[in-house]
Amino acid sequence: MLGIIAAVLFFIAFLINAADIATNDVFTSVNFMLIGLMLLALHVAGIGSGWAARGRRR
Repeated sequence: MLGIIAAVLFFIAFLINAADIATNDVFTSVNFMLIGLMLLALHVAGIGSGWAARGRRR
């Protein structure tokens, strides 16, 4: 789930950069890319990937 959100944020950052949209200091393309990278790192680390099935071994 976090990987999908990261991809959406990367796409928004690309649109802001490609269309040369003037935004304030909070919603810059660099900030969207950094948030996307953070979410991608959390996804790769296994955070937010769902519940792991923990069964008993016999």
